[in-house]
Amino acid sequence: MTDQPRTIVITGASDGIGAAAARRLHADGHHVVVVGRDPVKTSRVAAELDAEFHVCDFVRLDDVSRLATELLATHPRIDVLANNAGGLRDAYELTEDGFERTLQVNYLAPYLLTRLLLGNLLAAHGSVIWTSSAAARAVRTIDPDTLGEPAPGTRYQPLRVYGHAKLAGLFAMTELHRRFRERGIATAAFHPGIVGSNFSADSQGLVGWFYRSPAKAALTASPERGADQLVTFASSDDWVSGAYYERGRPARRPHPALADVGLSRAVWSRTEELLAAHVA
Repeated sequence: MTDQPRTIVITGASDGIGAAAARRLHADGHHVVVVGRDPVKTSRVAAELDAEFHVCDFVRLDDVSRLATELLATHPRIDVLANNAGGLRDAYELTEDGFERTLQVNYLAPYLLTRLLLGNLLAAHGSVIWTSSAAARAVRTIDPDTLGEPAPGTRYQPLRVYGHAKLAGLFAMTELHRRFRERGIATAAFHPGIVGSNFSADSQGLVGWFYRSPAKAALTASPERGADQLVTFASSDDWVSGAYYERGRPARRPHPALADVGLSRAVWSRTEELLAAHVA
């Protein structure tokens, strides 16, 4: 990648750190493509920036496939894909694709988008950025056959399921680096901190209560501050591919499961099996 303006696709860019990053990257002269779930909010951010936008709901994998088709049709070169969209649910819920919703929104959908844009990103020697979470540290490992879904009959634990999904994303980042770094792709993940956005504000559980409470303002960082690392990754090459970042630097103790190359490959292979109908 060069120092020229970059084409940067940001998912979850209708609000929070995605919108904050889009504004800053646009102000720096980059061509930002705004992707969001809510058509009103997404179009509003795009209009503010005079930017291109796409509406895509990650609870439908057909939406992700359509998004990839639209992006490839209009952008022969994509320099940066920022997989920033995410969220969690209070209760177990299957999508129409047959996957647990939190897993799909935070892991399967961004993985699919990355996979469908991979040829374009390889040609551009581009970057893939993953907005992750320290919640991944609450999960010891992943069973590739379930990828974080609760076992039948167990109590649904939203934050634990969210942590599984984010850990799966870290495996995807690690394996993407291992497989494609020599062919030009750079990739990294980061924990933005606890950000005062609208993340899961409609949840009726503890997380939703926190994001609707006065405590949010006192205990969270602004979306602008949370976007710092995303902006750095998207606009420069001065970072370490294959690393998970916390507080602006590679974590001193990344998740220990990520060192298991066999498990990383197994998670990648199982994901490919789950999404085979969409990547054929």
